[in-house]
Amino acid sequence: MNTKYNQLVKSHHLSRNAYLYIRQSTHKQVIDHQESTKRQYALKQKGQDFGWSSAQIITIDDDLGQSAKFSGTREGFQQLAYEVSMGNAGIVMGIEVSRLARNNAEWHRLLELCALSKTLILDEDGVYDPNDINCRLLLGLKGAISEMELHTMSRRMLGGLFSKATRGELAIALPAGLVYDELGSVQLDPDKQVQDTIHLFFEYYRQTGSARRAIRKFNEQNIKFPRRVQRGSRKGELIWVKLCPTSGQSILKNPRYAGAYAYGRSNINHLSKGSKRQKQPQELWHTLIPRKHPGYISWEEYEENQKRLKENSKVQQIKSPPREGTALLQGLAICGVCGQRMTVHYRLEKGKSIPSYRCYRKDNQCCQFILGKGIDEAISKRVIEIITPMTLNIALEVQKELQARFEEVDQIRYKEIERFRYEAELAKSRYMKVDPNNRLVATTLETDWNEKLKAQEKAQEDHEKQRRKEMLEINEEQTKQILAITQDFPSLWRNPKTSQQDRKRLLGFVIEDVTITKSENMILSIRYKGGAQEILAVNNPIHNSELKKTGSEIIEKIDGLLNQFTDNQVAEHLTAQGITTQTGLKFTGKIVRELRKKKKLKSRYDRLRESGLLTLEEMGHRIGIKTVNKGVKQGLFKKEAYDDKNGFLYHPMDVHENAL
Repeated sequence: MNTKYNQLVKSHHLSRNAYLYIRQSTHKQVIDHQESTKRQYALKQKGQDFGWSSAQIITIDDDLGQSAKFSGTREGFQQLAYEVSMGNAGIVMGIEVSRLARNNAEWHRLLELCALSKTLILDEDGVYDPNDINCRLLLGLKGAISEMELHTMSRRMLGGLFSKATRGELAIALPAGLVYDELGSVQLDPDKQVQDTIHLFFEYYRQTGSARRAIRKFNEQNIKFPRRVQRGSRKGELIWVKLCPTSGQSILKNPRYAGAYAYGRSNINHLSKGSKRQKQPQELWHTLIPRKHPGYISWEEYEENQKRLKENSKVQQIKSPPREGTALLQGLAICGVCGQRMTVHYRLEKGKSIPSYRCYRKDNQCCQFILGKGIDEAISKRVIEIITPMTLNIALEVQKELQARFEEVDQIRYKEIERFRYEAELAKSRYMKVDPNNRLVATTLETDWNEKLKAQEKAQEDHEKQRRKEMLEINEEQTKQILAITQDFPSLWRNPKTSQQDRKRLLGFVIEDVTITKSENMILSIRYKGGAQEILAVNNPIHNSELKKTGSEIIEKIDGLLNQFTDNQVAEHLTAQGITTQTGLKFTGKIVRELRKKKKLKSRYDRLRESGLLTLEEMGHRIGIKTVNKGVKQGLFKKEAYDDKNGFLYHPMDVHENAL
């Protein structure tokens, strides 16, 4: 043992524990590079050579398979730092600096802790005392070299990877429906069921214009979506799963389905406790090469889909089911300013519930406040107009088209049965080829065959059940009944026994949503089921206060009284004469004041000023403030009240101050 290193080990070091820190960067290294792990465990012998007993040497290997980029995710390293800071460690052992830390900041923090607690550091080259300037310098250089080594290796690997990605030649995982051929080129999945299923999903999105509705329609047809297993022992295997909202959004946003090569769509944000992958906007992608390989949609359709998804994301609230309230557009009204769904508010007026539509932004500011009565009446009138026998005939034609589409969907489901039938035949073939005397293998294969037959039978039953459920054949008698109902629809809609909740349900079959924009007129942009749109201009709803306008005779009377009286005095005169508001309320000074401002009547103050009366200040400049008050008391000139708060104006008089 080197004498120089022995001199660094003191008795107070040996009185404390020795900590052997072991780490491999990834689980793959733990499995494939076992020799490195053995070398690290072998350092325990070196600690014993310096005088520590086997019981004193504590091995910390909790971080095997953990990267050193983030100390926050390494529980073993945190335990080591704690023991050093508490003065429990006499020496810290690691095969090399890179096992303890991979950046200078973290490495120097550990050195500082070791220096403060007088803890030694040991690697394969020897022992170091962080309090010794020469050892400190050497350890600092080792840390810098280790960090530079990591940077160099990373740049070397990433440089080649980015170069290949720029040319669109870097092979990356493909979504379901796309596969690599023998030459490494991307092609559509040869499985016809996979192709038809993906084509159908994009077709549903074209019809509905909404990812949520397309996914819901897809699942209502009881169709499963293909997915390739990306990890584990089943990696690359094709499975069929129910399409969830997140997966549906990802399919629509994935440029690979449009035949484009894309790399760098997400960015890894390094945090103190690890890393988090985050999607990036298209302009920040590393590589984007449109029309690089075959796709399920065109690049132009993909770009149009992204615009539509962005527009639809503004409407974040989920449409609520019809309730008992009187607002006809509950859950259907959309703000024309910000694009969010409008909420419904009610107020009671003479025992009746009066609806209004409001929209609040995130900053709690109201975009629009709209009375609902006029809008609801216009929508009701329009619905009655469009539900006619002619429109129903068109609906029946659409029904026939839907029947054709049903057959298309049914064919996709039937291919799933064919898949189960093929798997059952394959299991049968394996069973028939086995040696009958090899009962262990034969029993297993027979069980597998029976399970495949059961799965085939269940798929067949589900298919028949779904087919019976969705068969929508409409005969002539049913068509006549529907036409008869259409003739009676206006009376059904206006019938007092028809609840407002039922009207909302009927409206939901016709209208998708209504975008409301308040301007000189109310602009209603109606989007019907199926995608058709219509714009209606409706007169702005009359506010309740407008319905309670005071009669012109009373306004003229108030105008005349203001020539002689203040607002409160005018109210007293009106009350004395038995005059009330349109709603039967007693006139008050506040009501008179609001009516005066609303009708732009001249105030008592303006009337007196126009007649030549002066303010106290103006009179004071003329004859003196004290003289003004004295003159009023002596009755030499008059003052007139112009409000109900002791505000006065004065009649000018051509007098001299000495005369007072």
